[in-house]
Amino acid sequence: MPQMNKGGKFIFGESVIHTNGLVHLPPQAIEEYRIAAEGKVYLFTGSKSTGGFCVTRQKLLLPSKLGHILTEMPELLHYEAPAGTFLPYKGRAYCWIEISETGAIQLTEKMLNFLHLEHGLRLLSIRSSDIALTMGAKGPLLERAGHFQGEIPLF
Repeated sequence: MPQMNKGGKFIFGESVIHTNGLVHLPPQAIEEYRIAAEGKVYLFTGSKSTGGFCVTRQKLLLPSKLGHILTEMPELLHYEAPAGTFLPYKGRAYCWIEISETGAIQLTEKMLNFLHLEHGLRLLSIRSSDIALTMGAKGPLLERAGHFQGEIPLF
């Protein structure tokens, strides 16, 4: 999969938000993050410049320098908050949802509205850290992807 520029962010591919809210994460991202290993993932709001959302799982987030997010929000840590309900924490919002073994997640209308996303939108799957991948909805990376001279896989 491409890097948009030398030393730049690695792109796994693009994922479409289907009319039923289903989003398939790219296979390489699923493997690299073992994102479907726990059957549940955490989503959190993306940056102001990229939008969309980030995806991680408990065994990546909890031992990281950001693990305090879960320890300070036990309703997320123990999956006690309703699935798909975003909870605010220090400028971002976090929720948990189920993920299929094949790396598909289901975004509800309420989640789409909260994230300012819509059906048919293409999200760019970006390696953002060793903790989470980003499903970007806007910004310079998406603009460059639109002009990329190679093939970006669509999922």
